[in-house]
Amino acid sequence: MARQFSDLQLGSLELFCLAVEHNSFTAAAQVAGLTPAAVSRGIARLEQRLGNRLFIRTTRQIRLSEAGRSYYRECRAALQQLGEAERQLAGQQLQPSGLLRLSLPTSYGERRILPLLPRLQQRYPQLQLELQLSNHNIDFTRDDFDLAIRARAQPDSSLIARKLEDAELVVVAAPDYLARHGTPQTPEELVAHQCIRFLLPRTGRSVPWSFRRDGQEFELQPDGHFACSDDLQAGVSLARHAGGLYQCYRFMVEDELRSGQLRTLLDDFGGCSRPFSLIYPQQRQPSLRLRVLVDFLLTELTPIGKAPLPRLD
Repeated sequence: MARQFSDLQLGSLELFCLAVEHNSFTAAAQVAGLTPAAVSRGIARLEQRLGNRLFIRTTRQIRLSEAGRSYYRECRAALQQLGEAERQLAGQQLQPSGLLRLSLPTSYGERRILPLLPRLQQRYPQLQLELQLSNHNIDFTRDDFDLAIRARAQPDSSLIARKLEDAELVVVAAPDYLARHGTPQTPEELVAHQCIRFLLPRTGRSVPWSFRRDGQEFELQPDGHFACSDDLQAGVSLARHAGGLYQCYRFMVEDELRSGQLRTLLDDFGGCSRPFSLIYPQQRQPSLRLRVLVDFLLTELTPIGKAPLPRLD
């Protein structure tokens, strides 16, 4: 196999990644033990080789170009894989280390994932986790994340999707609300009640409520004075204070159901659920830290009574 990269070119890749991560040629030079001019020359050589500008430079700052953003993600993954290979040969691969960046939906992240992560970090003390809680989907080609968890993950050939669980949907209300307005016995009776709506951020449309009758799932579009967007948990707060009925995931209201602040309704028409999946980019050899995180979540979130999901090899 002919050489594709000289030692100088590989060094330029490392300097490029350092400049991105520290957002400064000067800071990258300090970390690398070089002068800022040497870092600038190395990155200029890289840009000349690629025929693309990686940074947009001004007198006060640098920022990645679109080409630079895409190239950084590939370089970072390649350098990480080289590091993993060296650690494996050196016998250090048994202990995963380094940074993982996760994007999590707000409610699912807070209720299902965050309580588990301290145990993962105790098991692997050299692992670092940076968490973003947001209901906006990330773009792996643009945003620098290792893994995301999303409801109803969309098919994408460039991503691997692993289902974590099917989260059960329930309709809840506060006892005070039910005492004043009565308890609906069928989904069709929801027209006589205040139903707290959740609006999809992208479209502004209300999410329909899902029910099951005679083994068939169907949807209704309830109405009410309150509508929330972006954060599902806002509807739980409104329901807890007698603002109306609300359909949400059971994991969001476990504490309130246990304490009696909320009650479930229309249980005879329940049984609907929505899948939550973890997604991450296709890689020839996922890093050890990503593998242990994926295996940990798949194991910890396996429903009781079901066989464990296959491990990430």
